Amino acid sequence: MLTTVRHNSIKQDISARTVVGRVKRYQALTILVIAVSWTILDLLFFIQRKFAGTLPAKYSSPDYNYSRELLLREVNVFLISLAIGWFIVAVLRNYMRGASLGQNLLMKTLILIGAAFLMNLFIYVTYEWLIAGRTFNVAIGRFSNNMFHSKWLLQKMPEWVLLFILTLLAMEVNEKYSPGVFLSIMMGKYLQPREENRIIMFLDLKDSTPIAEKLGHKEYFKFIRDFIFFVSEGMLSHDGRVYQYVGDEIVIWWSTKPANAKKAVASLITARKELNKHAELFRRNYGIIPEYKAGIHAGLVTVGQVGLIKKDVVMSGDAINTAARIRSACTELNHKYIISKEMVDLLDMKDWQAESLGQVDLKGKNQTIELFALQI
Repeated sequence: MLTTVRHNSIKQDISARTVVGRVKRYQALTILVIAVSWTILDLLFFIQRKFAGTLPAKYSSPDYNYSRELLLREVNVFLISLAIGWFIVAVLRNYMRGASLGQNLLMKTLILIGAAFLMNLFIYVTYEWLIAGRTFNVAIGRFSNNMFHSKWLLQKMPEWVLLFILTLLAMEVNEKYSPGVFLSIMMGKYLQPREENRIIMFLDLKDSTPIAEKLGHKEYFKFIRDFIFFVSEGMLSHDGRVYQYVGDEIVIWWSTKPANAKKAVASLITARKELNKHAELFRRNYGIIPEYKAGIHAGLVTVGQVGLIKKDVVMSGDAINTAARIRSACTELNHKYIISKEMVDLLDMKDWQAESLGQVDLKGKNQTIELFALQI
């Protein structure tokens, strides 16, 4: 039975500009968080040094304008933090995608040292030039003279290097657990098991076995790496959170809301568009343009931290098992995208068509479940 609601072609045909815009907004938010955090922490560092009496002598002079210098300092910190955050989030992420861990660490270490140097350079020179009234050339000269005093340099650099390292650590942990999960972990949200309603998508590469046989192990791994990268971009653009990667399979989740159900379906379209946009890359490097199949279900799962040496946040429960079985049913029923009745109810099917496949006996399930082939 075909649902009678007509497909909305405008929403299905999500433009590349919209996809890029959503990813850019996520990046912009990350950059802004970095800049605001660094500015606030620098202000706290400054206040702490003031009360500890470790600020330079100029801060205690009778004619010193404390508020104006502090404002100038924090404006400098904020603007430079924006620039450094942009480089780390928007540039380095793509540039270093194929680099080794060692190369990543080396590059980021050099960036940290350079960023700390630039931060102190701008703070010092703008003070000398705009507040102390010295010429720009004199300000640069005075900074150069101070730079060669190791004690001065050692006093200025550590707080920034520590701050940058903590930022990179937070970003790495955030990427490991998927954006948005890091704060929950820091707050200890999943130390004890919690029940949550989630939309769960299992997505994997179509015809993976013949592709692996054609490419061989090494090239197939590269193929999967590129496939997962572009598909994940599509998921991220619709607020999907990656639960795990298993071979050529990706597990993504959203909290159970009607708006998120629409995002889950939209992410399938966007991921497909991302692959099509980079079709020439796949054709040139592998001679194959990847396709995928996906199963989506919504239900109650239990979420919590497990592990001793290697800790992780895991999901368990019937809902995640059902989603996995639905994805397996894509092959058996010869459909690319299959969703459960629970997902149809959430979607209200105003924007897409879905063909009922009837009651299906899924492997490992005691009861049949009504499934729908999503027409997108």
